[in-house]
Amino acid sequence: MRIIKITTPLNDDVVKSLRVGDKVEINGVIYTARDAAHKRFIDAINKGEKLPFDPKGQIIYYVGPTPPRPGMIIGSAGPTSSYRMDVFLEPLLKLGLKGTIGKGYRSQAAIDAMVKYGAVYFVAVGGAGALISKRIKKAEIIAYEDLGTEAVNKLEVESFPVIVANDTLGNDIFKLGVQRYSRVKY
Repeated sequence: MRIIKITTPLNDDVVKSLRVGDKVEINGVIYTARDAAHKRFIDAINKGEKLPFDPKGQIIYYVGPTPPRPGMIIGSAGPTSSYRMDVFLEPLLKLGLKGTIGKGYRSQAAIDAMVKYGAVYFVAVGGAGALISKRIKKAEIIAYEDLGTEAVNKLEVESFPVIVANDTLGNDIFKLGVQRYSRVKY
């Protein structure tokens, strides 16, 4: 099994080389954000304010990690459903965001925006938050601490496992899977 290793920040060549179904390990920095943080991002963009991090070449992980147990860097850090962030995606892509991580499908509008701006969507395995958290080597809240577990974190990750679900060509692993398995005769 081939695993593609990538390091953030991502550049266009790396992003354009990824295809639906590719197994990827991410190294470097990724940022966390869920619904409430995304709303604040868009409010800041609309007011011409800076975001708490420069999204150019970066990846946002849709996660609200649980508080860490004593001696741990972070608690369980499993992905949340991504479709809820679809309405916030395009303005972040315009600023250079190159990837998102979550679980579940994306809307056609989100897929079209990824094609337009050259970005990808990765899926992480839902229900494996405790295992995924072992790939997070450092966690630091950088914004919106009042949101609790949904505050924006800067995570340093090592060999963070994901699968490409939507690529820059508009391919969708969820649609391809349905097509592939609907032809199977039982």
